[in-house]
Amino acid sequence: MSSVVKEAAFMIRSASCAVALTGAGISVASGIPDFRSPGGLWARYDPQKVASIEALHKNPAAVWKFLDETAAFVVKAEPNNAHFALAEMESSGYIQAVITQNIDDLHQRSGSSNVIEFHGNCSSFYCMKCGEPFHYNVAKRKGKGLEPPRCTSCGGLIRPDLVFFGERIPEQAMKEGDFYSGGADLAVIVGTSGEVAPANMIPSQIKKNGGKLIEINKNGSAYSSICDLSFDAPAEDILPLIADELLRKEF
Repeated sequence: MSSVVKEAAFMIRSASCAVALTGAGISVASGIPDFRSPGGLWARYDPQKVASIEALHKNPAAVWKFLDETAAFVVKAEPNNAHFALAEMESSGYIQAVITQNIDDLHQRSGSSNVIEFHGNCSSFYCMKCGEPFHYNVAKRKGKGLEPPRCTSCGGLIRPDLVFFGERIPEQAMKEGDFYSGGADLAVIVGTSGEVAPANMIPSQIKKNGGKLIEINKNGSAYSSICDLSFDAPAEDILPLIADELLRKEF
């Protein structure tokens, strides 16, 4: 393991522009279930019925029931060693950006400053009718029983500021993601299955441009066959080792 960690650190150190692409797997150690692995959230829920924009319009109560469950995990979660390691690598200049599919805010809370959120963030909410913003705790208190929360100003449905299935990735996130992935010559892929577009196209683009890929994923992914280096181990174990190796070489 030591030699592979050193090889990963060498690859990152040699890159002119390295980015991290993260998915739900990086936050499992923080107590947030992932979506697609056995026992994940999609094993218990149909995403089209609880996480699509169509479901939000047709059956908002079911969507909010799902949001209540996921929010309960997120509210209690704290960044783990994998998040802190990436933040350390960014602050030391080894990682230029973190492109994430996660909505849990743990990268920012661990100290990462250049975080591009493809799927938004569940820490803020807004009224779908008038646009008034709400914090989750306020939005939650407005609900009565199984009824979804409504805006007190106009009665519109309150929703989280995240991307549901059937919605477009925010334009600014797409622009920033294209900028960094287009210029990157290395990606550190952490805890993502590689099944969700458009984020899943980033590694292939970097590889096509002559860049290298490092994968850290306990279950493997759609990228495994094209990666230059792979760790079949938890991110919270591997990323701190790589960060330590990088920082040790600074002195």
